[in-house]
Amino acid sequence: MNLYNANENAMLDGLLVVDFSQFLAGPLAGLKLADMGARVIKIERPEVGDLCRYLYLTDVEVDGANTLFHAINRNKQSYSADLKNSDDLERVRTLCSKADVIIQNFRPGIMQRLGLDYEQIRAINPGVVYASISGYGEQGDWKDLPGQDLLAQAKSGLLWLSGDDGDAPTAMGLAVADQLAGNIAVQGILAALIKSGRTGRGAHIQTSLLEALVDFQFEVLTTHVNDQKKRLPKRSSFNNAHAYLSAPYGVYSTKDGFIALAMMSVVKLGEIISCAALEAFSDETQWFEQRDHIKRILAQHLASEKSEHWMKLFVAHDVWASEVLDWPQLFQSTSFQELDFFQEIDLGKGASMTAMRSPIRVDGEVLKSTKPAPIIGQHNAEIDREFDLTTLNDQSITKGGYDEIVK
Repeated sequence: MNLYNANENAMLDGLLVVDFSQFLAGPLAGLKLADMGARVIKIERPEVGDLCRYLYLTDVEVDGANTLFHAINRNKQSYSADLKNSDDLERVRTLCSKADVIIQNFRPGIMQRLGLDYEQIRAINPGVVYASISGYGEQGDWKDLPGQDLLAQAKSGLLWLSGDDGDAPTAMGLAVADQLAGNIAVQGILAALIKSGRTGRGAHIQTSLLEALVDFQFEVLTTHVNDQKKRLPKRSSFNNAHAYLSAPYGVYSTKDGFIALAMMSVVKLGEIISCAALEAFSDETQWFEQRDHIKRILAQHLASEKSEHWMKLFVAHDVWASEVLDWPQLFQSTSFQELDFFQEIDLGKGASMTAMRSPIRVDGEVLKSTKPAPIIGQHNAEIDREFDLTTLNDQSITKGGYDEIVK
């Protein structure tokens, strides 16, 4: 059992991951592997480390710790190395020769100049699974542009799906590109590990923020590219929740809150809530063509009663509906509490912080770890001894550095 991951259901126990990535997409992939039992060694620049260490969400910190960095780098080890120094670079290269998985999200070309790209590592480690996450792919006019979440959303077309018709392009309020790309990378890594186990040959897994967002939109993009008229998505001008779905799909105000309604017959809905005006729309084509008008009728009707009144009707008739909860309301629900989703991270010296656990269960058990994000270079001595990372002074290795990622 890998002692760094104490859960007995650690499915990837014994797997060594060397993670060069920064910010969110790559480190998220490393986190997912760590939570499943892999040993993840995070390669960081001495003294500075991952730039995400200094990227705060609002002004929240716990005992001087950046909660964002801990959220995506807990349960890992840190090895500091200056990749512009040939001795440090050779130590890292030796570590890579013993890795099962390597993750990197440098801009295209940087790992090649460092002598750490897939082809050069494969020469010394044929079974390695090497995952590269870029902003927009590794070829094309955009390959050297900053691979940042909001910028990727802007290029992907995603901003034209949220908000109402007439609104400015509306971004999703999460780092959705980073998180999707990280999870997609994990899918590829796990599949490649199966191949490596069967054949002894590894693979180069590549994805990008843009590819993740295009894949995220596959449902509506498939409709668009097969539309003879090539019509662009048309957001509803009132209560838009999906540009391609008819009424009643949307979120509606009640007397004391909000209710979300999914797809269903407008006529049937009218019968359930005693709204004769809705029952008049018997032609299903009207539900899309006149969706704004239908939604306004429905909104006026739902505003007359409290959420509890409507939800009793909806539950009784198996209507796809839900009250809209905020985070405290979610946390108070017995269903959320049954998920046991929070875990406490031990920051040392009596300090702790709350984090989310892995969303995976194994044989009914949740995957948790109390290990915090590491201090920069915290595990250098341990890793040097274990992997015999002696100085080899191979001057043939190309020099480079972490600085290049932000140029």
